[in-house]
Amino acid sequence: MSTAAVERTPEQRLEERTVRLFTQHQQEVWQRVDRLFAGLMLTQWLFAIALALFVSPYSWEGRARELHLHVYMAVLLGGVLSAFPISLVCLRPGTALTRHVVAISQMLWSALLIHLTGGRIETHFHIFGSLAFLAFYRDWPVLVSASGVVVVDHVLRGMFWPESIYGADTMQGWRFLEHAFWVGTMDLLLIYSCSRGLWEMRQMAARQAAAELASEGEHEKSLALDQALQGLRAAQEQAIRVEKLAAVGQLAASVGHELRNPLAAVRNAHTYLAKRLAKPEQAVGDARVPQLLGLMDRELGNCTRIISDLLDFARERPLMLQPCPLRPLVEEAIGVVPPRESVRVLNQVPEQLPVPMLDREQFRQVLINLVQNAVEAIPAERVGQVVVRAEEGGEGSLSLRVVDDGEGIPANVLPHIFEPLFTTKARGTGLGLAIVASRVQRHGGSLNVLSQSGQGSEFIIQLPGVAARAA
Repeated sequence: MSTAAVERTPEQRLEERTVRLFTQHQQEVWQRVDRLFAGLMLTQWLFAIALALFVSPYSWEGRARELHLHVYMAVLLGGVLSAFPISLVCLRPGTALTRHVVAISQMLWSALLIHLTGGRIETHFHIFGSLAFLAFYRDWPVLVSASGVVVVDHVLRGMFWPESIYGADTMQGWRFLEHAFWVGTMDLLLIYSCSRGLWEMRQMAARQAAAELASEGEHEKSLALDQALQGLRAAQEQAIRVEKLAAVGQLAASVGHELRNPLAAVRNAHTYLAKRLAKPEQAVGDARVPQLLGLMDRELGNCTRIISDLLDFARERPLMLQPCPLRPLVEEAIGVVPPRESVRVLNQVPEQLPVPMLDREQFRQVLINLVQNAVEAIPAERVGQVVVRAEEGGEGSLSLRVVDDGEGIPANVLPHIFEPLFTTKARGTGLGLAIVASRVQRHGGSLNVLSQSGQGSEFIIQLPGVAARAA
């Protein structure tokens, strides 16, 4: 036998939630009123004992005081009237049985108090007060039970013990009708009040249910959005890895081509030097020997640079953030760049800037690449200047600029300068600026360039407040 889950409609879910909240609230009301009557029962018991001691003797026996039977009635009968409902309140709070027992006991308490006061008309108002308290249950059948007890009590005592209820020893069989009329009138008002209270409780439950369902809906949407974002982030990371692997594959061919030329030069030089070293007396006076040694050193340096670029582009280690003052870092980067006599490099980064959180080694390499590119952008036949500036932006962000007065970047080249393997240099891997842009992005920043042909270029690094917060 197969079963199939039936998905509920939004209206059904709202109705179910409304009913559940209404029932929960109603149960809370019933239990709260139960506790109220438990306290009232105890209070009435103590009050009845005091009434039997100080009022009943005058009402029933004249001016002579004595320990009357009413005292025992107040203690024993009042104890029974209070103990039973209190026990139910403790054992079965909020049940229909407890409510009706409380209602009946409360009306019997009214009867006892009326008797203890000798049937005083003022004590009859205890009945109406009790009915008002019972209306707190918002359960009109409870009022019917209580009113039934009142009517029966008035009928029986009016017939057999009128002095106990009316304060007169003559039977007044018709008077219960007058009391029943007023009790019935009171019931009608209280029943209307109960119905109105229940309607308001249902409205509140419906509004709360709608609010809870709306909140759950928003929460579900938020979870779905988070999952979608995680999926998108994973897809982006996967796309970046695929793109990088493709770039590395393309780079392998480029590196092979780039390495072949310097290695061929080294090999030719090595062959020539090996022949010369076979006859050391001929090598001593050969002017090409030191030239070829220098060529080998330069070409091996080029090989090292190519391999370093490839490794920097391919590997991606986690950032090791630490407080890193900008001015000393810029000074260190400038010191690493090979100097040119015709180019002046200035560090104008203020010392008072907030200290950013950076991966020191990676950001140092970023600055080295930018400063070296700026120096190389200045033609060899004229003097030039490279300036590194920094300033604080809004919300703790930092702006770092590397400005040169070189030849500038042609407009058709500018959109491609951050693409891997794109280069306009005769000997270059085209990875330098791609590595720079990637590392700046990993710090949460951005890299932009402004350039005008013949006027120079300006590379701008924007670091956000989080990355630029003070240590």
